[in-house]
Amino acid sequence: MTDILITLYPWTKAFHIMSVISWMAGLFYLPRLFVYHVEQSMPGDSRDEVFQTMEQKLLRVIMTPAMIATWLFGLMLVFTPGIVDWGSVWPYLKGASVIAMTGFHEWLGARRKDFMTGSNRLTGRQFRLMNEVPTVLMVLIVLSVVIKF
Repeated sequence: MTDILITLYPWTKAFHIMSVISWMAGLFYLPRLFVYHVEQSMPGDSRDEVFQTMEQKLLRVIMTPAMIATWLFGLMLVFTPGIVDWGSVWPYLKGASVIAMTGFHEWLGARRKDFMTGSNRLTGRQFRLMNEVPTVLMVLIVLSVVIKF
């Protein structure tokens, strides 16, 4: 099995990078959609329906498959011999950050359900602040992998 992972390493790394880019794009965009949703519509109006459709498709068609692919290819990289130095701090920091990113993804899914039921209580400002979470996590992940501290 490890021979296959070593042979596939460049492909695995390429697909991991592509899936991360797709997932991150959604993590940056969905909170922004929530800002516009809360500021430019009321529950039940025609704009509310349009925002809900956009949010649902972004989450279910793009973000969730990209997250799954990110995890799949990331785990393949972890199990490829010689890639991860378990004596360093960086794999643990990256792992914790990816788990936090997954938690943020799930939090966004819960907020989408709030809009569906008309029970959203967060403001545009609060969604703007939450939009910084994936940026902070991305910085931690990229620095940990590139600097390898």
